[in-house]
Amino acid sequence: MKILQVFDFLSLPHGGGTVDIVYSLSRALSKRGHDVTVCIGDYELDRKYLDALRKVEKKVFHSWLNYHGFFIMPSLIGLDITEYDVIHLHCYRSFQNAVICAKARKHNVPYILDAHGSTVELLGKKQLIRKLYDWVFGYKSLKYASLVIAETEIGISEYKKLGVESHKEVLLHPLLDTEEFTTLPEVGLFRAKYKIRERYIVLFVGRIHWAKGIEVLLNAARRLKDTRLVIVGQDDGHKAFLGNIISENRLNKKVLFTGFLSGENKLSALVDADVLVQPSMNEAGIRPSLEAILCDTPVIVTRNTGAGKAIDKFNGGYLVEYGDARELAITIRDIFRNYPEAQAKTARAKEYIRDNLSFDKQIIKYEKLYGVVV
Repeated sequence: MKILQVFDFLSLPHGGGTVDIVYSLSRALSKRGHDVTVCIGDYELDRKYLDALRKVEKKVFHSWLNYHGFFIMPSLIGLDITEYDVIHLHCYRSFQNAVICAKARKHNVPYILDAHGSTVELLGKKQLIRKLYDWVFGYKSLKYASLVIAETEIGISEYKKLGVESHKEVLLHPLLDTEEFTTLPEVGLFRAKYKIRERYIVLFVGRIHWAKGIEVLLNAARRLKDTRLVIVGQDDGHKAFLGNIISENRLNKKVLFTGFLSGENKLSALVDADVLVQPSMNEAGIRPSLEAILCDTPVIVTRNTGAGKAIDKFNGGYLVEYGDARELAITIRDIFRNYPEAQAKTARAKEYIRDNLSFDKQIIKYEKLYGVVV
């Protein structure tokens, strides 16, 4: 099949999990004999990362404007999509989607829309912009999509709120190469590099964004003794606010910001952590928790979020209410006090991930979806 993969950019530090999914999916499909093209903008383009996608055609368009995560690429209007059998759009609201969905409808090219959690409702000015996009472009792009993909049950419910018909909805975990976690870094390397002497490490991995609930984690950390809170991820406009909380509560020696980490550095952090926490308000992506489990690290996730429901489905970790710093601190302490029990739970979850969510099994599911659409 000739497959077009579409996203706004290909910068791993900025895009995180979605960029990794686009990259891994394109590479895997190419290896399986498909003719794959990635369509991206040049915002913070990681050229070395892009060039590593061998045997994948790249169509890169200049981003003239980034407004609230909306990347304007006028030259994209000239893209010819008629040569493709199927188009896979990553994220819901974007300039690319508006242009390419209109072209797909005109030329009768089937497309799949994969929101990766971008359908969640937000408050304030950004929500007004999203509503405007929905009225002008979004509802139509969903209406004419052949299928829509969600990573969690929460994602499915968000599609329903936007009027998507049930027969178009597909629940599918994103690609995760479990083989990358077969050989892990030596224990203690991360601790040594950052001179961490506390007995315990509590880890957060993700964008430093207001919706991620990191301030709740800071409040929980205040209640924990002999513990270092490590925050791994790129600032998405919220670090200064967190810095004020840290200063006001004299937590400077208790909190470590590493910035974005990838590869062995990220694995080393996951290996040395005693627990990983996803304290987000509406977390849709489960990837950080899956990666932690594959590194034998217990996880805590916010209850009633997409990630929380996914973890609960296979009893992979511990759940807490969003915003409850006291419950979070108690849960972390309970894990530390009963660590063999937490390790046993994590080991069972690791086995489930390897048996059910492996790379080889997931890529076949993607291929079948493309085949059905075509």
